[in-house]
Amino acid sequence: MSHLQSPRPVIVHEVSIDLPRAWLSLGQVIVGSAMGFRRFLHLALIAVGVVVLALPSGFALEQELEPTKTGKPPVKPQNPALVQVEDVAGLSRVLLIGDSISMGYTLEVRERLKGVANVHRPPQNCGDSATGLKQLDRWLGTGTWDVIHFNFGLHDLKYLDAQGKYVSPEQGTQVAPLAVYRQRLHDFTVRAKATGAKVIFATTTPVPPGCQGRVAGDEVGYNRVALEVMQELGVAVNDLCGHVAQQQRALPPLPASAKPIPPAPQVLPRPGELQKPFDVHFTPEGSRQLATLVVANIRKSLSSR
Repeated sequence: MSHLQSPRPVIVHEVSIDLPRAWLSLGQVIVGSAMGFRRFLHLALIAVGVVVLALPSGFALEQELEPTKTGKPPVKPQNPALVQVEDVAGLSRVLLIGDSISMGYTLEVRERLKGVANVHRPPQNCGDSATGLKQLDRWLGTGTWDVIHFNFGLHDLKYLDAQGKYVSPEQGTQVAPLAVYRQRLHDFTVRAKATGAKVIFATTTPVPPGCQGRVAGDEVGYNRVALEVMQELGVAVNDLCGHVAQQQRALPPLPASAKPIPPAPQVLPRPGELQKPFDVHFTPEGSRQLATLVVANIRKSLSSR
């Protein structure tokens, strides 16, 4: 009997199932019987069905992980916070504008204001104040807004090199120095107020030690400038930074010297920590606490209309 080399095994959830070799052995027995080759094919198809049905939900065969017929890879799932929602008639309309910090609390805010307000946000990380000025008309759309809650800062105070990579201050340029930030924030706020909405500015949250492309504590100067602008224009302030700083007194951020050097594993947040170590982003508990403050400020603004 000749020995045929079977094709490579199909990989299913890290388990190698050599289906062609198994079918070959079965076929060699059945083909010689009275049932013939037709019975062999029938049993082979049943075997395929059994394997597919046995796969856990959410797992795909190897072929399904390949690029689509167009040659393009599968589209990356969109962050749920960026998915656009339809208005519920009769409710107030609220617009959240901000970077990834605001993306972290968007869904929680929307859930807590269900039945009270339609909570929207642009389908993107809103980035720095220059992006805000360029995109504001598009973000506002053609509808009216009851409350606009916004923030900039973390993408203004960062340092980038000529290729747009995060670098230390001596290796790059700050996106928007304080004087530039002040003017951009002023112009943005004036335009937001012109919509007739109640406008709320959220202070820039802390920059912990060890963050790539940012200097720890730089948010202090940016918030000082922002508070001066908001006071001048009569805009309400949601002091997210003050809340986080207060909470961090009991559990201060780790020093930059404690940051592991790759390939060492990352440091996990400590119990009760609001921000991730060496990162401007928040833990789930941190985002929940920010959402609580955002909801309270929005409710206050809605009640005063």
